[in-house]
Order: sequence, then structure tokens, then C-alpha cells
Amino acid sequence: MLLLASYYFYMCWKVEYILLILFSTIVDYSVAIKMSESLHKKVRKRWLYLSLGVNLGILFLFKYFNLFNDAVQAAFNKFNLFYDIPTFELLLPVGISFYTFQTLAYTIDVYNGKLKPERNLFNFALYVSFFPQLVAGPIERASRLLPQFQKTYQYNYIRVVGGLQQMLWGFFKKLVIADRLAPLVNEIYNAPTEVSGITLLTATYLFAFQIYCDFSGYSDIAIGSARVMGYDLMDNFKVPYLSKSIREFWQRWHISLSTWFRDYVYIPLGGNRVKVYRWYLNLLIVFMVSGLWHGANWTFLIWGALHGIYLIIEILLNKLPPILKRFPKIKHWFLIGITFHLVLLAWIFFRANTVNDAFYILKQIAYIPTELSISNIINGVLWKVNRLAVILTYIILFCFIFLDPFMDKKIKQFKGGEKFSHGLLLSALLLVLILLFGFFGEVEFIYFQF
Repeated sequence: MLLLASYYFYMCWKVEYILLILFSTIVDYSVAIKMSESLHKKVRKRWLYLSLGVNLGILFLFKYFNLFNDAVQAAFNKFNLFYDIPTFELLLPVGISFYTFQTLAYTIDVYNGKLKPERNLFNFALYVSFFPQLVAGPIERASRLLPQFQKTYQYNYIRVVGGLQQMLWGFFKKLVIADRLAPLVNEIYNAPTEVSGITLLTATYLFAFQIYCDFSGYSDIAIGSARVMGYDLMDNFKVPYLSKSIREFWQRWHISLSTWFRDYVYIPLGGNRVKVYRWYLNLLIVFMVSGLWHGANWTFLIWGALHGIYLIIEILLNKLPPILKRFPKIKHWFLIGITFHLVLLAWIFFRANTVNDAFYILKQIAYIPTELSISNIINGVLWKVNRLAVILTYIILFCFIFLDPFMDKKIKQFKGGEKFSHGLLLSALLLVLILLFGFFGEVEFIYFQF
């Protein structure tokens, strides 16, 4: 039933693309069994290469071919060489990056002997297409999810209530925060030359919370819905904007992706068990590939490279004497502030439509000190005609910033110990806030495009 529901869920978006999931499922199911049946490493490696080639080939064709084709065409044009391979006008299959990485993790684990192949085709097909996390993660590991499909689950009040509350919190973050911020951010970032530096800076702050609430909101809905049915998905966010370092940020942000790259790219490259310069190169490669994973645009590549550079600089700075050692509380919030603004700087490239737009925005923000005045600040922060709506959005966002750490802990650690009325009151309050302040226009989840 879950497999049929998952396939129906995906086919509601575009029917024919279910064939891609079916093809990937059959290939990886068969490859894993073939690898387990062979004692020769060379033979097993050939089967692994087949899985990598098929999955990454499909991903390249749909997501990266046009970027590669444009780059080759630009290189040929520079030397006045003829090149006339057209771009493909293909609709990117939703969630392709997520389920591709999920199946690759399975075949790599089987190849390395960390996992026995799943013999039940229906269970494996469900692992690939499990509808709560199919289109935007978390990117689950077979060792965690497959055993759960072999159990029988009975109704559990605490589990169901906890899951429903986590879903409500996710809907609150998506509808009340992210979707209210989206029109403001989109209007500014889609026309950066028409506004001031203060407005661009304000929109960048808003985007930082838009993407956090949008993506973590989806993760909460996915994890909560699975939780209601009895399944345990990995946590994907842990209040990342309270991180005191870039390293800690990636331990709190999109955890399933960062751990995937750690296990299947960073460690195979040698990790930190190599010479120093190679270690730094490994970090840079991992983050640049991570950037490209998000989208076929040079802006994402720069975004990933920035985080790699941040981490390298952080490693070098850790060799220096600690700052503000005598003032631990000041140091705590100072490091959080520095980390957040480094992440914020990188978000400009992530959100900008082009590299030129990103550098223009940075340039305008750099000019802010020359245009500081009370009127410019007010106009820059409240740039819309309907200023009351903007002020309301700011108030809601301000309350959320202080509420998020508490709610994140309470929702995820729900044990059913409090009174029934308390849980009911919290759920009712979230539902009322969603209905009163939610933005119910058509705003897609940001990570659906990846």
C-alpha cells in the first residue's frame, strides 16, 4: 500500500517520470544482488560502475547537460570553432537529486560490505520512493530505513500525536514564515538594480530565514508524517543559525546531505588523513560538488566554494590563540554572529539569478555606509507600498527567531509526558496561527527544484 501510495504521489506531478524511478530501482536492486553473488572484487566493481554510470548519467542528462553544453560552446566560440549541439528542453524531474543519492548510497554500501542486498523488490522499491521524503529528503540510508519496512506497527498515541505536532510546526514554518517572506525576497532579487543597498541587505536577511523555514519546514512535515505511520527518519536540521562555526553549521544544516558527502566523497578522497594541502583540496572539492548538487548554475558552485574556503580558513584560525577567552558569553554570541553573517554572504550567491547579479548586490551592500540616514534606512527596510503587511511579517519573524530553539526541542522530543490538554492547546494554537497568518498562494518548496 505504501509503495502504491508513493508511486501515485509522484505521478500526480508528472506521470511519465515514474519510469525513471522504476528504471533506477530495478538497476540498483539487480546490481546489489549481482555484487553479493560475486567474490571477485573486479567483477563487483564493474557492477558498481554500472550503478554509478546509470544513476549519475540520468542525473547529468536532466540536470547538468545544458550547463556543460553551454560551457563547451563558449570555449569553442572563443577559438572560432564550430559547435552546434543544441540544449535539451527537459523538465527537471522533481526530487531526482535526492533519490539518486539515496540509491547510490545503497549500492556503495553493498559494494563495501557494510550492507546485505535487499532481496524483496517491493521493500527496496519503497526505500527508493517512500513518499514523505521522496522529493526533498532527508536522504535516508538503507541501513536505517529498510529494516523498518520489515516490522509491523500498531497504533501508538504518543507517536501519532508527536508526528502530527511536528507536521503542524513544519506547516507553520512553511506557510507563516517562508511563504510570507518569499514575495518580498523574490521582488528584490529578481530586480536588484531597482533598489538600494539597504533593501538588498534586508532581502538577504529575509532570504536566510525563508530558505531555512522552507526547507526545515518540509523536513518536519516529512519526518512527522513518517512518524505518524511508525517510521523514523533522520533529523535534518538542528537550529543551524545558532552555530558557532562553519563546521558546526554543516553539522546542523541539511544533515542528511552533509553526512552523505562526508561518507561517500570526503572520506574516499582521503579526508584529513592526507597531506595538509590535499586535505584542504578535499574540503574544497566536496563543497564545490555539494554546490553543483543544488543546481546547474555557476552561482551554486561559488556558494559551495565559499563554504569550502570558510572551512579552510577556520582550520587555520583554530591554530591561533583563542579570542575572548575571559568572556565566554561574549565569545559565544560573537562566534554565532560571525558564522551567521558568513553564511549570509554565501546565501547571496545561492539566491541570485546570475553571478553578475550576485556581485552587483555585494557591491551595492558595500556602498551602504555612504547612504546611511534615518529616511534611507526606513525606506530600505519598508520598501513595499503595503507597509503594514511588511511590519506584520517582521513581527512574526522576530517572534519565530526566539521561539524556534524551544519549539525545535519540544516537538522533536515529544514523549507524551505532559497533560493531554497541553498538547491539544499547542496543536490548536499552531493551527490557528497558520490559518490567521499563513500565506496560501502557490509557493513551491525551494528544494523541489533540486
